[in-house]
Amino acid sequence: MHPTSMGPRRITALAGGIGGARFLRGLIAAAPEADITVIGNTGDDIWIHGLRVCPDLDTVMYTLGGGISQERGWGREDETFTVKDELAAYGVEPTWFGLGDRDIATHLVRTQMLNAGYPLSAVTEALCTRWETGVRLLPMTDERAETHVVVDHPDGGRRAIHFQEWWVRYQASLTAHAIVLVGADDAKPAPGVVEAIEQADVVILPPSNPVVSIGTILQVPGIRESLSRTPAPVIGVSPIVGGRPVRGMADACLSAIGVDTAAGAVAAHYGARRTLIPAGGAADGILDGWLIDTADAEAASAVRALGIACEVRPLLMTDLEATTAMASAALSLASGLRQQA
Repeated sequence: MHPTSMGPRRITALAGGIGGARFLRGLIAAAPEADITVIGNTGDDIWIHGLRVCPDLDTVMYTLGGGISQERGWGREDETFTVKDELAAYGVEPTWFGLGDRDIATHLVRTQMLNAGYPLSAVTEALCTRWETGVRLLPMTDERAETHVVVDHPDGGRRAIHFQEWWVRYQASLTAHAIVLVGADDAKPAPGVVEAIEQADVVILPPSNPVVSIGTILQVPGIRESLSRTPAPVIGVSPIVGGRPVRGMADACLSAIGVDTAAGAVAAHYGARRTLIPAGGAADGILDGWLIDTADAEAASAVRALGIACEVRPLLMTDLEATTAMASAALSLASGLRQQA
């Protein structure tokens, strides 16, 4: 499918941070006429220095709005860290999580609006007005639900720490025994989330972390169920290329839940939808189709044996053209599945 060809009118994507945001740029280019809704992970959210920080929502917002740091892939371009340095000089913790001076403005506005009683979904909509992202960005939930990781702590004993401490401070070097979304039981999908999934022409899972990005979104009660109900094809793009995460430390997350770092293993973890699930697949599967990289071509037959349509394409987002081709391949796979239905 080429960007100029007739494509789906309504696309919904579930996305985490850097990988998801970069894929979305290609998706917009591949389907410029489509209405795109992005359901963003908020399990990474954290309160720092009295401010509500939403790393994945902001990464999507800055990336699509042209304000992201191209070098880091997160935070603002041309950023300075004067406030961070001043806080460290006062000995204020945490020093391992630094907020840039430009970035702080976003968190100040968000926190003020939340304190005034606005839900996170309304706050996110207001913030996105400035950035003109070209998509509708929704948090997975308005409730506070944050990811924690059970580790063997350097100070001794096994304890649960916030995901950001594990990811940023310790670089996922502490063995994770469990990854838990604290608050999930009391969470519900943010307004518009279920409708965006059930009324879509295609639902896409970009190459985001399957455990702490996509997996976290799926833990919000009602979202996985809406994926099982939607008539739209659900297409996933593998975040694993050649047995390695494309970016980040997804291998540490997969290990914590007992899943191999392999494109086929992640497909089996998500599971097939609307089929009799063979051994090794999830009983409540969500995938109709799965894209894997050319380096993992040998896994295609095993994925198809799970009842998931599988195609092999280059999946490295080296530039916008390559990313657009990836997104076009996902939409083309969805189109083929709709025609078969």
